[in-house]
Amino acid sequence: MSIQQLHTLDDLQQYVGQPGKKLLFKHSTTCPISAKAHEEFQAFLKDSDTTAAIVHVIEDRPVSNQIAEDFGIKHESPQLFLLEDSEVRWNTSHWKITKDAIKEAVNQ
Repeated sequence: MSIQQLHTLDDLQQYVGQPGKKLLFKHSTTCPISAKAHEEFQAFLKDSDTTAAIVHVIEDRPVSNQIAEDFGIKHESPQLFLLEDSEVRWNTSHWKITKDAIKEAVNQ
């Protein structure tokens, strides 16, 4: 399963607008906690056909800021959202981003 990287606000709108369940991961390329969360995210995706996208919060800050604004959820990094039909169904951050936690959220 490939992870789509969102670079622009258009990318974000198109991704969020897709029907069904999908994951959106906000990743800081300079943060060790984010690196660990990214590993867990990828480990989950290896055994899953869930649609997934990533935003690099430093490199693509406008996209990252727009996510916080659109969903009304304070920006954190790393941060993971489970979206379904443009709505946030679940979100978590930092050490709580684990393969098992993602699996449980997606399967609910």
